[in-house]
Amino acid sequence: MAAQADVPMRQRVEEYISKLQDDIVSALEKLDPNAPAFKRDAWLRAQGGRGLSCVFAVPVPPPGVAPQETVLEKGGVNISVVHGMLPPPAIKQMRADHSSIPDVQSSVPFFAAGISLVIHPRNPHAPTVHANYRYFEITEPPTDAEQAAGKPGKLIAWWFGGGSDLTPSYLYEEDAAHFHRTIRDACAPHGAAVYPTFKRWCDEYFFIAHRGEARGIGGIFFDDLCDEPHKKFADGDARPRTPDEIFAFIKAAGDAFVPSYVPILERRIRTPSDEHERRWQLLRRGRYVEFNLVYDRGTKFGLMTPGARIESILMSLPETARWEYMSELGTDPETREGKLVEVLKTPREWI
Repeated sequence: MAAQADVPMRQRVEEYISKLQDDIVSALEKLDPNAPAFKRDAWLRAQGGRGLSCVFAVPVPPPGVAPQETVLEKGGVNISVVHGMLPPPAIKQMRADHSSIPDVQSSVPFFAAGISLVIHPRNPHAPTVHANYRYFEITEPPTDAEQAAGKPGKLIAWWFGGGSDLTPSYLYEEDAAHFHRTIRDACAPHGAAVYPTFKRWCDEYFFIAHRGEARGIGGIFFDDLCDEPHKKFADGDARPRTPDEIFAFIKAAGDAFVPSYVPILERRIRTPSDEHERRWQLLRRGRYVEFNLVYDRGTKFGLMTPGARIESILMSLPETARWEYMSELGTDPETREGKLVEVLKTPREWI
């Protein structure tokens, strides 16, 4: 068997995200064994690549029949492994966020592999969660010899990105502390600067500017992580730098998802709730939709990518959401809704 260092990074990432997807879906299915299983939808991309979408939804019942009560309302745990040619407009957009990409004026070969998930529980007291870990590389067109050998062209640029963040409708400080502590502990062996830097970046990134509030209570977020200097780190900061070090960090962060989230879900799925709390949950989901469609870079990039699978890109959106004109919910700081809004407007340190 080849040593791990001899295995191309694209293969190592593909193998890891496939296993992680299976582990996460299995953990979520065990929570609610009487619910429908996640639908496994394997797909091929005409321009190159494949994916596996694991999607949870409750079938719409016949008229007059109540829907099945389940822990999850909607969820998706998707992987994609795609390759092809990246057009100049997509390259131009990416260069704004990825300093390692040179100014390329023509289409170039690319490879991208990642896992992306969003879980929307039914109970208003159980938080929505999002996670995404991905690898991207751009190469020169392969030479005749490389093409004959089935190898990609010379590597031009590569990086990892991702993160995980929690979006509650009702704030439980012990849940926030558990989520952040689990992620921090996963980050710690990979450099003292990693968690605080990526936590701060998460607070900055998941911000709904037109509302003046964060989407949720944060976690970690990072992008453009490679062996070059990084705009978010000082030169001497302790962080992963080599491809192997960064990939080890990615695996640690990905493996932390289930222990960071499933215990919270187990605590909250049977909390009594009422129509008032459901109304607030749907309003908060409306904010989730606003961020994803207006600001999220991954959504915008996906919609620009030739041959994009729209159903998978928009998997993150909740099944139901609500908008109200000048809603009074959340405006009174003494209410539970108001206490959440206060935290969303002023991000906190949870641990």
